[in-house]
Amino acid sequence: MSSFCYIIIPLIVIMGLLRKCRERTWGKCKDTSSLLGKVFLVTGANSGIGKETVRELVRREARVILACRDVESARNTIIHIRKEISTGEMIPMELDLASLASIKKFAEQVLRDFSEIHGLINNAGVYVPLKDHALTKDGFEIHFGVNHLGHFLLTNLLLDRLKLSAPSRIVVVTSKLLESGVIDFSNLNSEKGLPTKGRMNPAYCNSKLANAYFAVELAKRLENTGVNVYMVCPGFTYTGLFRHVKRSWFHYIIFSPVALLFLRTAYQGAQTVLHCATDASLSNESGLLYRDCKVYHSKKELKPEIASKLWDISASLTGVDISK
Repeated sequence: MSSFCYIIIPLIVIMGLLRKCRERTWGKCKDTSSLLGKVFLVTGANSGIGKETVRELVRREARVILACRDVESARNTIIHIRKEISTGEMIPMELDLASLASIKKFAEQVLRDFSEIHGLINNAGVYVPLKDHALTKDGFEIHFGVNHLGHFLLTNLLLDRLKLSAPSRIVVVTSKLLESGVIDFSNLNSEKGLPTKGRMNPAYCNSKLANAYFAVELAKRLENTGVNVYMVCPGFTYTGLFRHVKRSWFHYIIFSPVALLFLRTAYQGAQTVLHCATDASLSNESGLLYRDCKVYHSKKELKPEIASKLWDISASLTGVDISK
């Protein structure tokens, strides 16, 4: 038993030190100045990175709209945050990104109730096993429909208000997994199916790549408007995103050392989101991808012609006026 302890205890100490070293490279939003009078909208605000983003925004005295599919969950989030933080204001509102009708209704209410929007944080996302063949209420493949089309429509509906509120920012939460994504215009809605082998869900990776192309084209269209667009990879973060994925106890045992070294808390995952949404020192160069609170140069080349074509198709599918 004693010899076992001689091995395990030093190993735990070494792992802990390695973890601390890694944490130092992840970056932290350093700008904690007041956001009093500023209005932010966060999708998927009731848990994970979204919840931590809301917490830090109200800590800085902002007004924050919690856009959530489950309003009761949003209210519970507010109660939880209020136990710690008394500043700022939080407004729960219903938004189902899997429904174009819900997005339009939500946007109408926001435009009616808020004369200014200084920050739109497109954070919400879904990750569903391909075998579930999940669809949105409008019949789109769930990842393409929610992660990309839902935020595409929402952003476009709020765009004029963001312009009027300039300087303002749009943060698109994507992922390094975009590097494994493919934009196949003949299979955007997975009509031809997708490969099921491998560890990652290709539909999710494709949707994260679509997020990036959306941000690139959006930044181009918003040049000289005072609205800046930033893409964010929050890093490998412990959230409820993978709650639909079933793993055996064996996977958890194997995964534990990896998690200890690489898995961020939701608070740590929110730091680059906060940096891009609020930091005054941030470059005004729009359309860049950030990770660890600094510019990240992806291995994936984002081609302007693909970004433009995806925009036009997305506009057609969601009913957005492409003449704007």
